[in-house]
This record gives sequence, C-alpha cells and structure tokens, in this order.
Amino acid sequence: MHIHLSEIEPKEIMPGYHGKMIHGETMTLAFWEVEKGATVPEHQHVNEQIMHVLEGRFEFSVAGKSRVYLAGDLVVIPSDTPHSGRALTACKLMDAFSPVREAYK
Repeated sequence: MHIHLSEIEPKEIMPGYHGKMIHGETMTLAFWEVEKGATVPEHQHVNEQIMHVLEGRFEFSVAGKSRVYLAGDLVVIPSDTPHSGRALTACKLMDAFSPVREAYK
C-alpha cells in the first residue's frame, strides 16, 4: 500500500487536535496539528504509545511527572499508563500506537 500524507483527510479527535491516521495490521500512526492551548485530559489505554514532537512546545505528563517537550523530543508511554498534555504553542506531533488504536478508526 502507498499513501501520501497529503491525501489523508484530518479528523478533529478532540478540540484543537487535528489528526491524520494511518492504520496497519498491528499499529497506528497519527500525525497531529495541535492548536496552541489545546489540552488532552488525563487518560490511559491498552496501547503502547511513542510520541515525537515535530514542531512546537508541548507539556506532557506521564504517570504524574510533567515535562516540556521540544522539536526532536520523544517520549515512550507504556500500556495502561496515565498521561495528559497541553500545547504551549501550535504543535506538530506524531504518535505511534501498538496495537492499532481502534478508537481512531
């Protein structure tokens, strides 16, 4: 399968989070454009998640520990670990989820 990112229609999954989702057999990639000030409330899921900040400043909390992430930073979120975030600036993020993030289909 060949897909160009520009061909994928974004979905607003939550206020201020516009994502382009690509689902494989065992994983999901999500490319986000996030509006400044947009938040994701604390939650957890069965999926292991790796977040990569492509642009901007993103405050992210994992298991109660907060840090500001900048372009080039990555964070690994284990399965079933509480996490939340807030865009301090407009951001571009990429998330990888395994297994497939069914809620984003």
